[in-house]
Amino acid sequence: MTNPLLAPWDTPFGLPPYDRIEDDHWMPAAEAVIAEARVAVEAIAANPEPPSFDNTIAALEMSDEGIGRVFGAFYAVASADSTPARQSLQRDFAPMLSAYTSWVIGNRALFERIDTLWQSRETLDLDPEAARVLMLTHRRFVRAGARLEGAQAERMAEIRARLSVLGTQFSQNLLADEAGWTMPLSPEALAPLPAGLRSAAKSAGGENGPVITLSRSLVVPFLQYSPDRALRKKAFEAWTARGMNGGETDNRAIAAETLRLREERAKLLGHDDYAAWKLETEMAGDPQSVRELLHAVWDPARAAAEADAEIYEEMLRADGHEGPLEPWDWRYYAEARRRAEHEIDDGTLKPYLQLDRMIEAAFSVAHRLFGIEVREIEAPLYHPDARAFEITRAGKHLAVFIGDWFARPSKRSGAWCTTMRQQHRMGGQEVRPLVLNVCNFAKPDAGEPALLSFDDARTLFHEFGHALHQMLSDVTWESISGTSVARDFVELPSQLFEHWLEVPQVLREFATHAETGAPMPEALMEKMLAAANFDQGFATVEQTASAIVDLEFHCGPAPADPMQRQAELLEEIRMPRAIAMRHATPHFAHVFSGDGYAAGYYSYLWSEMMDADAFEAFRETGDPFDPDTARRLEAHVLSRGGSEEAGVLYERFRGATPSVEALLKGRGLAA
Repeated sequence: MTNPLLAPWDTPFGLPPYDRIEDDHWMPAAEAVIAEARVAVEAIAANPEPPSFDNTIAALEMSDEGIGRVFGAFYAVASADSTPARQSLQRDFAPMLSAYTSWVIGNRALFERIDTLWQSRETLDLDPEAARVLMLTHRRFVRAGARLEGAQAERMAEIRARLSVLGTQFSQNLLADEAGWTMPLSPEALAPLPAGLRSAAKSAGGENGPVITLSRSLVVPFLQYSPDRALRKKAFEAWTARGMNGGETDNRAIAAETLRLREERAKLLGHDDYAAWKLETEMAGDPQSVRELLHAVWDPARAAAEADAEIYEEMLRADGHEGPLEPWDWRYYAEARRRAEHEIDDGTLKPYLQLDRMIEAAFSVAHRLFGIEVREIEAPLYHPDARAFEITRAGKHLAVFIGDWFARPSKRSGAWCTTMRQQHRMGGQEVRPLVLNVCNFAKPDAGEPALLSFDDARTLFHEFGHALHQMLSDVTWESISGTSVARDFVELPSQLFEHWLEVPQVLREFATHAETGAPMPEALMEKMLAAANFDQGFATVEQTASAIVDLEFHCGPAPADPMQRQAELLEEIRMPRAIAMRHATPHFAHVFSGDGYAAGYYSYLWSEMMDADAFEAFRETGDPFDPDTARRLEAHVLSRGGSEEAGVLYERFRGATPSVEALLKGRGLAA
């Protein structure tokens, strides 16, 4: 029978034919498309004609189209709906893809053609986009080790292969720890919880009765609302112990080996350490610039958190508990204080924050800003919970957007945006993207509406901001399309889009009660918005601590014992004892499941320096939907991908790059 992955995809908008794909189809398809790409690259390298942009750079851009198609479809489902078979395939694919990449980078004839073009770039008469792609291609080869020879080149290939295996194993260990733990709730433990959390716990447990899992959408609200301190401790310790429970799923040795190999790779490439190598091409430029940002944020955040801790410790003692405030206490007493000071809680807010209405709100904001239209479509998707939408503008197809919003044991934790296909116009085509948002919101009982916390709704808007960056992309070359930008710039569109969730006219229209349909009362809305920066000391400390540890792990010699080094770093910065890092080393997937955010977790804060300033551009007009500002945002940021340096794009939109003061002011931490 024909492998559906290798046959033409006669599906709506060229979506992967998930209704016909079996797990046995993936490996033959992967082998076939990698073989095709090798033939294409060999032809480029062996071309007897002198190198030109078209016969070398453009040809290389189009050489791996099949790899992108098959692996884009695979990794979308592997992360969001894992099975033992798909996990096994991930472990097999990691070294296969690494070997292919090493072979391409190590093809001397190919690099000589690229290098010849780079050396003669001034004579090529390239348009700005093509010139940018040439520069990025040459830089990518050099930074990957194309100039290495002999034993050094072989060692680089070995390191790349081993890192890909380690990253895959780290992710799978984390998923196993998360899926393998539940905490049953007795009727007495269930009764004090808000109705929405009780419903989610019952849904998670099914026939086995209500449970708390290690999904953030369950464990965080449990820590906020459960008055049972012993159960809070049990849940918190399980949540923070992911990846360090001993046995086959323990990630500590993986983290240590990963850091050693990254350091070795950087030194092979002539850098002092991995952070120096990684940050060379980011907006920050070097580790010291990142340190300055992180410590400028750390000091006011820590001071705010310590002041809050004194209040929460008094509340703890008033409840009859002895001993200091512990990490499993913080969220409970912070929520109690929020209820007291702002007269709101999630139980009051959630009925007004229905998932379907928040999805509509995100679509509506995008329509008002950028003129897009959305219609839900029927399409073959990988899971019944996923939904597909066609995105159009002025009757023209722009993209397909897929939303997969509910938590399940087969889905890795967190929230993310990815593509099954990126926008480009290579080879005279007009290829539009297939974009996927994945979240982990608690799934309600059948027939009940899904209700979100305000943080959940913010996450939904955040990921849709990433999706817009992909869907509004308008460039020729796939390698600079959409979110193919500096890591510390990629979070700008997503964090900026969050601001529209707080626009009162958006809430008035879409924050409607799940039972009555009534809009959120103005007084409640004002309280919710007034509390938006509540507990920012805690939030900023747990995030910034993770960023500091990540950076210092990659500066200087790799630590022999990352857990010991983590403890030393937290002591050096005087981490408040009742706050844990947002991502401790054994479950720091951003950093150890791949290289994307390694030495780069600071990028959320770096982008936040810009997002508050960018939204201020709308505020200055008096209209959060000002059409001229929206057009500038799309023209200079959302549509341009990586076609120019990130700083140039932002300054073209806003005039200048803001300072850290914008970040502190946005979080309510400015003096």
